Amino acid sequence: MIPWRGVFLTAEGEKLAQESRERHQIVENFLLVLGVSPEIARRDAEGMEHHVSEETLDAFRLFTQKHGAK
Repeated sequence: MIPWRGVFLTAEGEKLAQESRERHQIVENFLLVLGVSPEIARRDAEGMEHHVSEETLDAFRLFTQKHGAK
C-alpha cells in the first residue's frame, strides 16, 4: 500500500479552489440573510454554489450587503 501524502495544487488549481470557496460563502451568506439555519445554509450552499451564474452570485452578494450579512 502506498502511504497517502496529500495533494498539491497548481497556481490555476489554487485560483479555482479560492473561487469555489468564495462562491460558497456568497451563497451561504445569502441563505443566512433569508433566515435559513446555519447548518442547512452551509449544506445547501454546497450544491447551489456550482449551479448559479455570475449574474446570480452578484445579485446574492448585493442583497446580502444591503441586508446586513457578515
